[in-house]
Amino acid sequence: MHTLADAAARGYLPPTMHRLRLIDDRLPASNSDGEAAQRVAEDEALDAYSTIVASVADRLLPSVASLVVRRGGRARGAGSAVVITPDGFLLTSAHVLSGADSGEARLADGHEVGLEIVGRDPLSDLAVARVAASWLPAATLGDADRLRVGQLVVAIGNPLGFSGSVTAGVVSALGRSLPTRAGSATRIVENVIQTDAALNPGNSGGALADSRGRVVGINTAVAGLGLGLAVPINATTLRIVAALMREGRFRRAFLGIAGGVRPLPPRLAASLGRRSAIEVTEVVDGSPAARAGLRPRDLILDVDGQPVAGVGDLQRLMVSDVIDRAVAVRVGRGGELLSLSATPVELAA
Repeated sequence: MHTLADAAARGYLPPTMHRLRLIDDRLPASNSDGEAAQRVAEDEALDAYSTIVASVADRLLPSVASLVVRRGGRARGAGSAVVITPDGFLLTSAHVLSGADSGEARLADGHEVGLEIVGRDPLSDLAVARVAASWLPAATLGDADRLRVGQLVVAIGNPLGFSGSVTAGVVSALGRSLPTRAGSATRIVENVIQTDAALNPGNSGGALADSRGRVVGINTAVAGLGLGLAVPINATTLRIVAALMREGRFRRAFLGIAGGVRPLPPRLAASLGRRSAIEVTEVVDGSPAARAGLRPRDLILDVDGQPVAGVGDLQRLMVSDVIDRAVAVRVGRGGELLSLSATPVELAA
């Protein structure tokens, strides 16, 4: 029995059938070409990804140190730190240096040097230390506020004692919140970066970098399998870092309320051009808020002339500039707008 292809080869087919394209005449070549093109595209994509990660590692590995901290003269913890100035300032996580009185930093070139703790700010989980050196390769700091979900990020640190470890992933979410505590004070670190780049114990204090090798976060916590969190590097945190370097602490103002975000009534929202405010749920007795006349269920709309749409807005305003200074507080109460005056005090360390 002859196949249709045999018949076509011998010229036995009717004229009209000579115009037919036989599937087995064209598919193998087409499949082969398509698969080859797909393999080339995949190889090129892999090469591009690997090139970016390797480039970031080459740039940042010399700027990431491994820390061993001592409490009471005994080694009690380990972590990572990022060199931020050539003369030895290191940025790390506050919890890495918690309770520490001394320590050592192992630099990328193998040098081990003594560690001086300059300042800690547990409410942002940031800390600054210093080593006696004047030749360190400082990392470039970026701006986490410009990150986008899905963007490539690279984590560099010293997990589980393995120094100079590099993992890569993407920004899996932005705008996460991280609760922190210092004594009786609590605070929410805002705009925390969530990534699927693998983080393990010892990564804390290490760098989270963008594809250009700029440090956009300080790795701080493992939130679960495949979920890591990093404190963002932005204008707010840079102000904290600068204060730690200069004064060894970051001063915050205390108003004395507890509250949460509440949608504004439609008419008030339309007149103010915003949708939310802070509803006061508790006023601390004897606090600046209590002396100013704030009450539970008040809606805080503005502080010191700045609109307040959420807890983060109020936190950003409670800085050293307003300590012991009278500030205007505009509130909504029972459908009326009231203007109060409060004098924040310094938040006890």
